[in-house]
Amino acid sequence: MNEMTRAAADPDQATLRKASLRIAVRISAACAVMVLCLLAGAALYLTNQLSHPELPGNPGRAGDFAYLDYKDLLKALIIAGAAGIVLAGLIGWFSARSAIEPLGAAMALQRRFVQDASHELRTPLAILDARIQLAQRDTPPESKPGLALVRIRQDTSALTAIVNELLVAATGQAVETPAEPIDVAGVVESVAESVRTIAHDQGVSVAVTAGARPLARIDESSLRRAVLALADNALAHTPAGGTITLAAAATQRNAVITVTDTGSGITGVERDRIFERFVRTPRPDGTRAQRSFGIGLALVRDVATAAGGTVEIASTGPGGTTMRISLPRSTP
Repeated sequence: MNEMTRAAADPDQATLRKASLRIAVRISAACAVMVLCLLAGAALYLTNQLSHPELPGNPGRAGDFAYLDYKDLLKALIIAGAAGIVLAGLIGWFSARSAIEPLGAAMALQRRFVQDASHELRTPLAILDARIQLAQRDTPPESKPGLALVRIRQDTSALTAIVNELLVAATGQAVETPAEPIDVAGVVESVAESVRTIAHDQGVSVAVTAGARPLARIDESSLRRAVLALADNALAHTPAGGTITLAAAATQRNAVITVTDTGSGITGVERDRIFERFVRTPRPDGTRAQRSFGIGLALVRDVATAAGGTVEIASTGPGGTTMRISLPRSTP
């Protein structure tokens, strides 16, 4: 019970122990194959010698001869081989543990940083949310400032949810799947509202098509981050005067989200690699966005696959690109 508790409290140690065990098993397996080959060679040699015995050349000469039973020799070889395999496994185990100790320290440092940073961000976000609520009390809800405060508070809540997810992930726990399915179209509309101001500053219009309102069992904050990443990617590759369109649709089995831009299409990178980390595509002007690190689309893939769905490039060309997320549909 204590061992299980320690493993749950420090998932890195459990991961490192498993890695060490895998390395030790591989070393032992390699040594076992080598020893078995040596034993097989020795057995074949002995069998051949026994089938063609050589007697002393001069029977009349006196001499001493020793007799060794080949079964005893084979038994000794097997015992020595087994001992060698066990010894190789122990050496492999201790060597692997020593080799991955720096990796364990790096993992612990990284996890500690994420935990500390996430925890420290929660308080300023809570204070910001409280100040927004105070401002809302003195602002008419239907006024332009009142509507802006509502959107700011929604964005603050989304940021708080992201910070909480980071804190949960840093503890080694999996993000729990919500018990109730969410409205996918509602998330798409929320993302469109969030990026509309940024798009307006870039001279890009944002359209929303939500002909159906499918439900999917996925964390709302995670889905919002994924759709926001696709919209942000579309904005980065759509020139002024263009349009990005966010749509929600439903098939018999899936809830489908598409983000379409009117850029020049995906060029300069293979389509199969577009969702890999640190892969960056050129912008319409031929440069690369400085604020892009090639992580957004990789996170979209992680979110979609974690929910049992997929993300893909539905189409791309000179007229624009369409990204599509497909998630398993749920019933209320």
